[in-house]
Amino acid sequence: MSEAIQVVGLYVRDQDEAYEFYVGKLDFRVHTDQRNGDYRWLTVQHPKQPSFQLGLFRPQAPMHDAATAQALNELVAKGAMPPLVMAVDDCFATYARLRERGVEFTQEPIARYGNVDANFRDPSGNGWKIIEKGA
Repeated sequence: MSEAIQVVGLYVRDQDEAYEFYVGKLDFRVHTDQRNGDYRWLTVQHPKQPSFQLGLFRPQAPMHDAATAQALNELVAKGAMPPLVMAVDDCFATYARLRERGVEFTQEPIARYGNVDANFRDPSGNGWKIIEKGA
């Protein structure tokens, strides 16, 4: 029997905006984009990690009532969710490439604690950290 985590969900305020960001700026690839009424199952994959999907989900019914969905959107926008971490070969080069594509960083690359890392946020407010592998 084989077991693995296949999808990790991330709350986004607007799935079209998230699609443009993750596919257009970060070079993720769409795995699944299916709609059922107002519900949309949208997952993307990093090109170097095709067995793992990042779900770009909007807080909404049937999982959440309107008040909970609003509260979740507000928490995400404040950057209250734990950051996602992406390992990169060269933090400075990745930073430069993503900045050219319009990614807004909250921290430029900095060497500390034996690593080089930088931080950015997606349009919904989710935090990301890029860390240079083997630094």
